[in-house]
Amino acid sequence: MTEAERPDGLSGRRRTRDPGDFDVAYATGTPPWDIGRPQPAFRALADDGRLVGRVLDVGCGTGEHALLAAALGLVATGVDTSATAIAIARRKAEERALHARFLVQDALDLGALGESFDTVLDCGLFHVFDDADRATLVEGLRASMPVGARYHLLCFSDAEPGDWGPRRIRQEEIRRAFADGWRVETIEPTSLEVTIDPGHAHAWLAAIVRA
Repeated sequence: MTEAERPDGLSGRRRTRDPGDFDVAYATGTPPWDIGRPQPAFRALADDGRLVGRVLDVGCGTGEHALLAAALGLVATGVDTSATAIAIARRKAEERALHARFLVQDALDLGALGESFDTVLDCGLFHVFDDADRATLVEGLRASMPVGARYHLLCFSDAEPGDWGPRRIRQEEIRRAFADGWRVETIEPTSLEVTIDPGHAHAWLAAIVRA
């Protein structure tokens, strides 16, 4: 596959992405992960009453999952490094008359928020980081979640064929990343919808509790 043929919407070879890549992706069009609605896996969590308390949408993009929580009457915050995505999210909140806070914030520095969240949603963030940055993300989550809080992770799985898009994740990688101070409740196969053919990718949906 040549650089021009990358179907994940970003330029260059597939690699650990620089935060600026994402802002360019939002500023120049609609990236393939931005489907304009909540992911069905997270919609199902909401329908099952699994979104509770103060909700953080980490790597929120244009904010669909924070807005989903806000529509349930929950206190919702979305953070992303892309100023363009955050501007779009704020506009959506205003257009839908929903109260959700959106901040330009590095997910690898969650402790800088100085806040605590009962539910954290991660759609497609964990899988873009290398091992070192994953460890940093987990430490930030630890600082931002009280005991009993839940982190819902939706990421590419190793069942997805080919080499397009982000790094594939194995179940054991998730368990290893959250081995210390966490309890992995469930890891279930699901789909992550995208705007490019075939319209979805194999994914894991994990529920992880701060212990």
